[in-house]
Amino acid sequence: MTSPARSLRSPTPVAGQAGRGMTLIELMVVLAIVAILGAVAWPAYQDSVRKSRRSDAMAALSQLMQAQERWRSNRATFQQELSLLPGAPPGDPPRSAGGFYTLAIVSGSASATGYTVKATVATGTSQASDLRCGSLTATMAGGNVSYSSATTGGTVNPSPDPCWAR
Repeated sequence: MTSPARSLRSPTPVAGQAGRGMTLIELMVVLAIVAILGAVAWPAYQDSVRKSRRSDAMAALSQLMQAQERWRSNRATFQQELSLLPGAPPGDPPRSAGGFYTLAIVSGSASATGYTVKATVATGTSQASDLRCGSLTATMAGGNVSYSSATTGGTVNPSPDPCWAR
């Protein structure tokens, strides 16, 4: 009489099949699944990285706006030259702290009541592939700030602006 434990054991392997592992077909299926998942996940990851780097431009524009306010507190008008602002970023052209955006005061925008500052993706950086948000702009007009953005081609994004996270 055999014991119940012995009848539950798996059958002995057939000669030549012991420790066999995965077949080539099974390995190819696994690789195909990983490739498909990677093809879907990589663009989404890159988009998230680009979105997070926009904060570099937003922080730089905020610093420029604060520098403009410091300048205006002692003078009758806002400054048109970025290099003359106290605490302006160095460089030619000036860049954001992360180096992903070039910064500028829009030519002719500075007056006694307002100005426009702009951050544009820097060429030669990984952020340059951010086609949706090629430039971010902050405009001060009569004490009110408005934000806008444009694609890399210069087309202004519709409202509500997709680039300025609030």
